[in-house]
Amino acid sequence: MKVRYTVRARADLNDIYGYLRERAPASAEAVKSLIERRIARLADFPLMAPTTDEPGIYELSIVRVPYKIYYEIQGNEVWIIQIRHTARQPWSGGH
Repeated sequence: MKVRYTVRARADLNDIYGYLRERAPASAEAVKSLIERRIARLADFPLMAPTTDEPGIYELSIVRVPYKIYYEIQGNEVWIIQIRHTARQPWSGGH
């Protein structure tokens, strides 16, 4: 499967990286890389995360960092919808 990012998800990843680069430059690249590696695994294992209450939406937790990836599967593509810090309000749907 091919993994694609929505504009919102790409902006989320850039915002996370920018925030961490300002506050913890030594770990910013490692966290971004970890998130991207976990997302890349979805190409081979798109059903590895549990579904949410929203039909067709999956929630992938990132081990060791407080982020969750929300995604959906459309045909042969995994669409990353949003990347959220776990301290924020839970994702409530919508793209």
